[in-house]
Amino acid sequence: MRALPAALATRPKRTALLAGFLSATGFAPLSLWPVTLACLATLILLIEAAPDRRAAFLRGWLFGVGHFTLGLNWIAHAFTFQDSMPHWFGYGAVVLLSLYLAVFPGLATLGTWWLHLKLPSLKREGQRDLAALPPSRSGVGTSAPSFPLLFAALWIATEYLRATLFTGFAWNPLGVTLLPTGAAIAATLIGTYGLGALTILAAGAFLLASRRHYRPAAILAAPLLLLALWGQFAPAPATPTGAPRIRIVQPNIGQDEKYSVEAEYRNFRKLSTLSGQPRPAPRLIFWPEAAIPAYLDMEPDWRGRLAGLLGPGDLLMTGGDKVYFKPVEENGTLVNKLTGANNSVWIVTPAATIAGRYSKAHLVPYGEYLPMRNILEPIGLSRLVPGDADFWPGPGPQSLTLPATTGRPALKMGIQICYEIIFSGQIIDAKNRPDFLFNPSNDAWFGSWGPVQHLAQARLRALEEGIPIIRSTPTGVSAIIDARGHVVHALGLNRAGFLDSGLPPALPPTLFARLGNWAPFMLMLALLGAALATRKGKS
Repeated sequence: MRALPAALATRPKRTALLAGFLSATGFAPLSLWPVTLACLATLILLIEAAPDRRAAFLRGWLFGVGHFTLGLNWIAHAFTFQDSMPHWFGYGAVVLLSLYLAVFPGLATLGTWWLHLKLPSLKREGQRDLAALPPSRSGVGTSAPSFPLLFAALWIATEYLRATLFTGFAWNPLGVTLLPTGAAIAATLIGTYGLGALTILAAGAFLLASRRHYRPAAILAAPLLLLALWGQFAPAPATPTGAPRIRIVQPNIGQDEKYSVEAEYRNFRKLSTLSGQPRPAPRLIFWPEAAIPAYLDMEPDWRGRLAGLLGPGDLLMTGGDKVYFKPVEENGTLVNKLTGANNSVWIVTPAATIAGRYSKAHLVPYGEYLPMRNILEPIGLSRLVPGDADFWPGPGPQSLTLPATTGRPALKMGIQICYEIIFSGQIIDAKNRPDFLFNPSNDAWFGSWGPVQHLAQARLRALEEGIPIIRSTPTGVSAIIDARGHVVHALGLNRAGFLDSGLPPALPPTLFARLGNWAPFMLMLALLGAALATRKGKS
């Protein structure tokens, strides 16, 4: 391992790109997290060896290009359902998106390289121009413990920026690779962005140990090992006898038939059959995102059809659009023109009434609305989801009250529709904490990688907030996730079926639930302080 920096120096750009590509194998469905740690250790070596600012940024950026290109390959599959654009354009879209997202790891590596030179031990050596310092002064071969500490701190900052700038794209945060290890339970304390920092520290510990710096390696590795043990043995909250009964429906309706008028009756029949017959005990029944083609507030016949599936005390949670019209004059005639819509979840009662509605707040660019429509539409680009009107955002996280009935207490339900679930710290109304979260989704157009990655991120949200999550999707993966992030029951990809279970209980609010993303920010400051103390101790 000591000869590795010299070997990397011959082809650092190619090595960075390859390491980034391989690092994405740590995400589902492959979950090769040791490969991710090895690739991050390689990246640390590359940044240590960077001769100047440009090289430090470029190596991190190339790592990011490879990392996102493989991890987001499922996006290309969505274009096979869009005939307005050539299907091959999907692969180009993945690369273009990766070129942008790679800026964030590039900023992390640049910031690490720069701060590593700025720390006091080097300031006292002459305050030289940073770009002019030779590689031997930039930390190559020093294996300074401060380096992974700095990198972990800046990864928190840049990953948070990736999740928030320009509406954000938080897919596949680095920390999700730790889910198989048990160390992901740290998300209850420091959230997903803090978990990404722990992943960097694990890679740093591996690198330090390979260079026989055992003491600092042990200091970095010890918290991770303790967290892994805690995660393996922390008791999962048992579903109590008499818990509210739930049924999750997965009809296995593909994207190619979801919006087909000819398949409308057949699709409804699948949903109704899988929902089962009414029972004496009340049930909460969950259908996927956009499960029905009706506008429930405007079509009483559809409400009656749904109510006919319900027994006394049952409630049906189903996805469906809320649409808005305005009068427009066309050829001298006043007509109602569709101007926008909400992607909503409706709560339907046995009396064919609406007990509540939630509208998605965090919309998908190019999926639910077309940015810069006046520019992109004339050149042939359109939304990936059928329809001429854009969706409008709802007000944000809410807790809807499900009324009590004989055999079931009143419950508070939070809702996050599909893509919304990936945004750490933004999924529940903390002032009106729900008993559980419903995450209806439509992953039918995301191939085999997208759905399982989506599920993994939902598990992190359950861990962070200490609440169970119910997922219903048309083609999988539908699941019941307990408040410890364990998948209690699941229906795999491309299967029709249902899940019957008691509703898992929530846990008391976690530290992260109380602090939100202030928790990883405080960890970031602690890591910066530790790096500073480490360098002072060596000076």
